[in-house]
Amino acid sequence: MPSRPLGGILKRLSPRTLMGRAIVIMFAPLALTLAIATTFFYERHWDAVTRRLALGVAGDIGLIVENLDTLTRGGLLTNYLRSAREHLLIDFWVEDYAPLLPARRLVANRILDLNLAQAMAERVPFPAQIDTIKPGNWIEIRLQLPAGVGVALVHRDRLQSATTTYFVLAMVGASVILLAIALLFLRNQIRPIGRLAEAADAFGKGRDVTDFKGRGAVEVRQAAAAFNTMRQRIRRFVAQRTEMLAGVSHDLRTPLTRMRLQLAMLPTSPATQNLKSDVDEMEAMVNGYLAFARNQDAEVAVVTDLPQLLNQVVVNARRQGARVDLDTTGDLTVQLHPNAFLRCMTNLVDNARQYAQRISISARRVGATIEIIVDDDGPGIPLEKREIVFQPFRRLDESRPRSAGGLGLGLAIARDVVRSHGGEISLDTAPMGGLRALLRLPA
Repeated sequence: MPSRPLGGILKRLSPRTLMGRAIVIMFAPLALTLAIATTFFYERHWDAVTRRLALGVAGDIGLIVENLDTLTRGGLLTNYLRSAREHLLIDFWVEDYAPLLPARRLVANRILDLNLAQAMAERVPFPAQIDTIKPGNWIEIRLQLPAGVGVALVHRDRLQSATTTYFVLAMVGASVILLAIALLFLRNQIRPIGRLAEAADAFGKGRDVTDFKGRGAVEVRQAAAAFNTMRQRIRRFVAQRTEMLAGVSHDLRTPLTRMRLQLAMLPTSPATQNLKSDVDEMEAMVNGYLAFARNQDAEVAVVTDLPQLLNQVVVNARRQGARVDLDTTGDLTVQLHPNAFLRCMTNLVDNARQYAQRISISARRVGATIEIIVDDDGPGIPLEKREIVFQPFRRLDESRPRSAGGLGLGLAIARDVVRSHGGEISLDTAPMGGLRALLRLPA
């Protein structure tokens, strides 16, 4: 099985947020440096200090053992051992004629055990057993003496220095304080980036962003200023486009109205009927193109009850003789341009009504997305043509006259509306055998 490249593993394990990556970039080298420095210092310092302390303890025990006979004969052993317990923190006694039991293979502290064993071997000429895991504050050292077993209880303060522990705690404490300060600073620097992302996301969903101001570092302020400039340019372009098309529509409607009046004054004939049909078709084309271009640009997004909006679409379709079922599940309150989205759903239902006998609409919340499904039992659309029908003024049956209904703008307007809300629309085969239109909107 091939091994995964190191870059892929690091990418998979690295944090996904900017805050997490900034922390890793700042503190990974620092933590590695501190770990290496602490390890070397800990090993060297503790080894050196422990060896000196162990030599001192071994020397004191060796002195006691060396003078046992002399102190016993002089009657000074009891007072000497009492002084050793008080001043040297060594409690010593001899178990007469007791054998040295087998040593236990238990090590609580590698450095302490090694240094103490080596020191005892250098300073005391008798076999020794060391027990550093004895409960309490005492370490037990047993010696095989000629007259029995000498037992020495040495207080741990004689063999352990707290400086290393204090050093490690100081390093950890300083690192925690630095981390807290850095997190506070990073949060204040990253928060404007998050606000910029939220503003861009809201603007992409067609929602109004009016109070956004750039804050933070210079680069973030520059990005915020560029976003505001882009937003103003887009709105200005859309407004100019809408005004221009409204003016064109008005200018075209004036001659069309005159043509209608003139046709009404002419005698009825096949020629005048054909001209009237052409005028109706031209007016429908102008209105359809204006509706497609205008979309919902002048409309403000508001919190909308989606089931109520869909029910309005169903009621309108049923008035026109369509068989439509509606099924909604869960909380479907979402921020929409209601009139534009009503036009979108009406176009989808009208498109299905022209070719199908039965229509089904369902809506539900899936995670952070709202899914709306429009199914019908019509002939459907071939797979290779499902993307073509979203193009403006494109119809599946190009030979059918426009007077028969449909300008090829219904699905184009529907996709434009859905995308302006930050969503997407796709076509598929419905379980009923016809066409399925699937809309996904951000909740």
